[in-house]
Amino acid sequence: MPELHIACHAWAYNNLPLEEAVGTIARLGFRYVDLGSGPHLDVRQAAAHPQAEAERILTLLAAFDLQIADLYLLLPHINAPDPARREAHLSLFQRLIPFAVALGTPGITITPGILQPDGPAHSLARSVPALLRMVSAIEETDLRLSFEPHMDSVAQRPEQALLLLEAVPGLSVTLDYAHFAAQGIVRREILPLLEHVAHVHVRQARRGQLQTAHDLGTVDLIQLVEDLQQANYRGALTVKYMTTFGWHGMQEISITRETVRTRDVLRIARASVQNHADVP
Repeated sequence: MPELHIACHAWAYNNLPLEEAVGTIARLGFRYVDLGSGPHLDVRQAAAHPQAEAERILTLLAAFDLQIADLYLLLPHINAPDPARREAHLSLFQRLIPFAVALGTPGITITPGILQPDGPAHSLARSVPALLRMVSAIEETDLRLSFEPHMDSVAQRPEQALLLLEAVPGLSVTLDYAHFAAQGIVRREILPLLEHVAHVHVRQARRGQLQTAHDLGTVDLIQLVEDLQQANYRGALTVKYMTTFGWHGMQEISITRETVRTRDVLRIARASVQNHADVP
């Protein structure tokens, strides 16, 4: 069984310049990093100068012996009621594909579209053709495209995510268990998603709190890794604490302390499933 890579999302250090963020991540013992839209990545600059921007980032990562695990592109209005707004986000995605290829990311994570003012049914209905177009746009590349079922999106619950997967062949899931834990969604409801998972985000959460300290969380990380192993998951496990304190009850925690504690539990879980896999 190939070893599961443990990564850290650079969003944990959005308050630092990219060089300091990836330097901190490297010093914490990570060899893989997720990057995403925001302070560390000007997506319009990347779309306009894909090769140059990719080379700049790759040079920086190489200096800290880091490899890219995933690229998260925040394009929440792919399902906007306004056709011009939809087209702006979909066009930007298409123009970012050369950047993603040059960066060497195994895949791209996106939102499936957020809940729009005209309600969940219309929002979900518009997401399907948008996602079909996005999958088609990467057909000539080796990239995988996965969406994150998250709060505020059209796929807040596992059953909604499964509907999108059925409607959009070639699409996969980036699983962030915390979004389900915060809603009180239990393991048996999540298990049907695991065969579709291509990337994983990990942090502690509990009902009503999308982020919390490790000792207060209800996400069973050992069980999660075991479930992923049973589903033959071969991607990365990305520790993803965030600085958006207050969003859906996200607690203000010590990012570095909780990142290290979660990293260590994932290492233990990885070693456990590896040992079981090696037993004849």
